[in-house]
Amino acid sequence: MRRLIGIGETVLDVIFKNDQPTAAVPGGSTFNAMISLGRTIGVKHPEKQILMITETGDDHIGDIIVNFMQENHVSTQGVTRNPGTQSHISMAFLNDSNDAQYEFYKDHKHASLQADKIESLGGFTANDVVLFGSFFAINPVLRDYTRQLLQAAHRAGAILYYDINFRASHIADIPDTIDNIIENCRLSDVVRGSAEDFGYLYGSTDPQEVYEKYIRPLCPNFICTDGGRPAWVFTPDQTLQIPVAPIQTVSTIGAGDNFNAGFLYGIVERELTKAQLHKASSETWRTLVAIGQKFSANVCQSIYNYVDPEFRICHK
Repeated sequence: MRRLIGIGETVLDVIFKNDQPTAAVPGGSTFNAMISLGRTIGVKHPEKQILMITETGDDHIGDIIVNFMQENHVSTQGVTRNPGTQSHISMAFLNDSNDAQYEFYKDHKHASLQADKIESLGGFTANDVVLFGSFFAINPVLRDYTRQLLQAAHRAGAILYYDINFRASHIADIPDTIDNIIENCRLSDVVRGSAEDFGYLYGSTDPQEVYEKYIRPLCPNFICTDGGRPAWVFTPDQTLQIPVAPIQTVSTIGAGDNFNAGFLYGIVERELTKAQLHKASSETWRTLVAIGQKFSANVCQSIYNYVDPEFRICHK
């Protein structure tokens, strides 16, 4: 059985337009991707388990998040409900271009993952595809748990896809988390980030410089996205620049998250193994990126963080 496993945070996203709240939806970078995979892979192939390893509070917001996962074919077996804690909230303020600026209200210091929840999932296998990223993947409070999970997945031969997704609000945390970022890259088969992420993290938005200086010594395969500008793919053997089709956006929240979902959807639908991914041709990379862009485009044309429930993509 092939499993798609997400390791990341959950939040309630409150979305503002013209300083007025317009929607409140469950979110989180990895969470958004897993919901989209539940709505596509989970519906089409129920034998391929979609599950999320995360934590949330034992409050009403936590109930909303867990119920939403179940409704969208994402297993809650790996969810830790922390007693006496409040779930995280994100405020997303859309500008005139429908790009978001964020303010976060999170209790990172009291975040916790229950060991019995993790153990109940069983061991990783080479058939697993693991998505992880954001501050959840480098949070010192959770690092003992996330390190063990990622190392176990790596040892088992699973495909690990790391979305750095580094926010400006965590610039002050760089000294305490940079070693975790480096270790995450070393364990990964693909590292993705946006030009904005690397501007905050490394002071450079040049994809070639970021790859050669910071990613290639750790992970061979790198994808850099930059909103509506072309995406870049770097592997040891090739450099690709892939344009983005212009669209009219309603909201860019979840655009990168759903690029990740589409990329992983392509891996699963094409039944690519870890070895095949590392030897992939430029045509395969272009196809995987194109699927990611289709997922992302669908999300950008609605207020929600995930693809429409009816969204389908042709498998070639």
